[in-house]
Amino acid sequence: MATGKRAGARRAAPSRPAPPVNPAILGLAAGITLCVIAWGYLVYAAIDFGAAARAGSGGGWGMLALAAFGAMACLFVGLMLASRLTAALGLSREAAATALEETVAAPAEPPGASPSPSSSESSQPPPSPTPSTRATRQPGGRRIARR
Repeated sequence: MATGKRAGARRAAPSRPAPPVNPAILGLAAGITLCVIAWGYLVYAAIDFGAAARAGSGGGWGMLALAAFGAMACLFVGLMLASRLTAALGLSREAAATALEETVAAPAEPPGASPSPSSSESSQPPPSPTPSTRATRQPGGRRIARR
């Protein structure tokens, strides 16, 4: 066995297990992939139908319109799935705003306060949040906060 100042371990440290696969995210990614492949095929078909229609094929214009509409629908569905994927991964502003609202705790009631409001209090709208209850941001954004 080696001994010395720079003698390292003979075995590597155990690696951490891989994170579990989220089936919803996997399904969204597969749907986006299928929509993009279908969109590419339909665009290619629309180009071919357009060339055939210009050459004099009677049904080419109708097939061109159907292929173009199908390509448009595939791209729309793919973009909708992409927006859901970004929300599921927490990359969109809506997901970040929702997470921020969930982390900000409501102010605690003072001891001895009654849990049920009277009828006159319930008819009034809730008070707007004051600067003390809002989440405060560091000036300069995330990069400054990391330093």
